[in-house]
Amino acid sequence: MNAIVDTGFLVAFLETYDNHHSWAKEVSESIKWPALTCESVLSETAFQVRSSDLPLRMLQDGMLRLAFDLTRHLDHVLDLARRYANRHPDLADLCLIRMSELFPRHTILTVDEDDFRVYRRNKRDVIPILCPPGR
Repeated sequence: MNAIVDTGFLVAFLETYDNHHSWAKEVSESIKWPALTCESVLSETAFQVRSSDLPLRMLQDGMLRLAFDLTRHLDHVLDLARRYANRHPDLADLCLIRMSELFPRHTILTVDEDDFRVYRRNKRDVIPILCPPGR
């Protein structure tokens, strides 16, 4: 599976104590690595796992690939921020929505099902996501 990874997936993958760790490890076996992500997700992940080293090593080892340049897509991301202002999306979510438009054959791996079931790419298309079961 071609994947775009969100913070929640990476945290679950890296942290054995996380409630979704088993799910993330199982899903990781079906990913065509490297998974795509953005700098905002890496920053959130480093904060959540209290280590910059872990997500940076994933990048260095080729498990992750930065595939988003916010400067090039700023107008579009600002439009998304206005469109979803009532949901108070964080920057990472906005970048991932845009990445889903740029990489339409990729599935977003996230634990944030509530928001990603509402977000749309290209203003109307459902974003393919994979979340932990039972959510």
